[in-house]
Amino acid sequence: MNSILIIDDDTEFCIMLRDYLEPHNIHLSMQHDGEAGLSDLRSNPYDMILLDIMLPGRSGLEILTSIRSFSSLRILLVSALSSQAARIEGLDVGADDYLPKPFDPRELVLRIRAILRRQEGTPFPSGHSTSGAARGLELNRTAREVYFRSTRLPLTDIEYCLLSIFLDSSGIVLAREDLVNRIFQRPFDPMDRSLDVHVSRLRKKLENLCGLSNPIKSIRNSGYLFSADLAR
Repeated sequence: MNSILIIDDDTEFCIMLRDYLEPHNIHLSMQHDGEAGLSDLRSNPYDMILLDIMLPGRSGLEILTSIRSFSSLRILLVSALSSQAARIEGLDVGADDYLPKPFDPRELVLRIRAILRRQEGTPFPSGHSTSGAARGLELNRTAREVYFRSTRLPLTDIEYCLLSIFLDSSGIVLAREDLVNRIFQRPFDPMDRSLDVHVSRLRKKLENLCGLSNPIKSIRNSGYLFSADLAR
């Protein structure tokens, strides 16, 4: 059974989700303010987190930033703030995905399962591989870690998955529709900018930490092109 922590001040909402998720082999633990959630996370192992943005005291985004300072645990934001700006801000801080309230609990189960499948690495080949074309980038698929000249890069789960795909397809334009399907395992929505935010975060890390110059190019009306040959 998967173990998930929800940090949300709506007690009735949490209980409703707990009762719904239990038959789906998902155990939901509950905390109703950010500080209690942080304390719980430091003491107990979980497979992922459901995090509301509008919390009493410190906001969910502040809590998300704190979590990212010590954990790469998968985080799904669930919030009544449904604007594109709120979604982008949450993803940019480090969330894996964003589901606006109200939502169909069946969709929540699908999102959770997609995130956990990425964690298990099922959409990608297993084993250890090194890409010589990546000029110092080394991908350990077993540990799901990426190294640049022996230094581990602090990538989120989705950033790791994206880089894995890009390394396997260096020099090939990848359609946004295909990337959304492989990463998020859901149909492509042209209004959903989640993929673009994650690609932007990954691009900045490769530029700042590895010295690559614009390693992921946006190809208008097509998708993305990765080329590690653009190193400085």
